[in-house]
Amino acid sequence: MEPIKKGLDRVLQGASVVLFALLVVVVVWQVFTRQVLNSPSAWTEELARYTFVWVGLFATALVFSERGHIAVDFVVTKFSTKPRKVVAVVVQLAIIFFALAVLVYGGIRASNGAWNQSLSALPTQVGVMYLAMPITGVLITFYAIYHLQAVLRGAEEAIDTDQDPQVV
Repeated sequence: MEPIKKGLDRVLQGASVVLFALLVVVVVWQVFTRQVLNSPSAWTEELARYTFVWVGLFATALVFSERGHIAVDFVVTKFSTKPRKVVAVVVQLAIIFFALAVLVYGGIRASNGAWNQSLSALPTQVGVMYLAMPITGVLITFYAIYHLQAVLRGAEEAIDTDQDPQVV
């Protein structure tokens, strides 16, 4: 499972960098055409909006890979090892449920519902743009399963205390 995770991490890092660079180029072009040429480019707003969504979702999946998401663990850090492990398992199961129910299922429904709607300024459909949701949901589910099995095996701490300077 580790080689798959590392490969997905590299793909997500590359995709996030490329998408962010594209976002910067598109927004700079949008500002240039509007302010300098006095003829705003029609397609840049749509492309910037959807690129922003894709880079945000892919970067979110990457953060889940690194367990860098926000965690309010003030109370949990006071627990002993076994209750921490239980909380970590429940959290990972909640993440899996959310990713599957909202991102995968909801994303597929949204994508199917908008599959035949054309974008006004780009040569694609809205449904294609919504595919970022189920793709991200599958990635987050994979990462949550990866962390769940690592916590259960004891290969990963239930609560990452390295990032919390208050924990002694």
